[in-house]
Amino acid sequence: MAVFLACRILEASQRALVRGPTFIRLLARLTDGGVPPSCPSLPERLSEWIDWTRAVALSRVLDGRPAAAGPAGPVFDGAEEAACADARATLTGAIACGDGLAAPAHSGPAGLPGAVPGVPAEADYAVFRKHYLAMQRAMLTATGRLRGRLRDMLARTSADMARLAELDAFMEQVLSPREQALLATVPNLLGEHFERLRLAAHEVRNNPQAPGDAEAWLDVFRRDMQNVLLAELDVRFLPLEGLLAALRSHSQGRHVQISA
Repeated sequence: MAVFLACRILEASQRALVRGPTFIRLLARLTDGGVPPSCPSLPERLSEWIDWTRAVALSRVLDGRPAAAGPAGPVFDGAEEAACADARATLTGAIACGDGLAAPAHSGPAGLPGAVPGVPAEADYAVFRKHYLAMQRAMLTATGRLRGRLRDMLARTSADMARLAELDAFMEQVLSPREQALLATVPNLLGEHFERLRLAAHEVRNNPQAPGDAEAWLDVFRRDMQNVLLAELDVRFLPLEGLLAALRSHSQGRHVQISA
């Protein structure tokens, strides 16, 4: 996932093609750069990120004998799946609510150029940036905790699943720092989008003949930022969905064996 993000966020920051997941397509639409150079292939990017010592460790995980399953733990019965769904619902609600972004009900001094009803005249991206970073921290904390719990449960199911858990732990250790660094660039991209909308609204106010609604730009930005956050939430939950799928598959196979 981190490798894919590296290629696509780089493209998005330079007016990427709009292929790919919703998160990448949104970033591509909201940025305003030039035509990007071709992105390195997946093997090329991996060779940059995984040095020879990590490559050896990865080879051992993939080619070595399956690790022995750990001590028997809780059986996967849907409780962890429900916990993941609850965490996601909580984060989705926080994104939709946008606590801290509601503007005071005033529009600045009467006659002030550019005053927007219900929006303070001093609207500043710093407030939005702070909110986005807070949501990223909340997503990272929630998904990190859940991923560890799912991996521990997977490691206790069977030798093959223990190997999968070991592989996931390795990939998280190697790729997550890169992934987090890439995701940390998203607020900067949104800041550029904020500024373009603000300047466009200013031009509309100063030119009555210009098309567009000068008073709606901040609502447009709020909606765009909310959509990007929701798409990033989808990206951050991808590893959890993979672990849940493995646990679900193992649980269903176990039930079939018992029934037989």
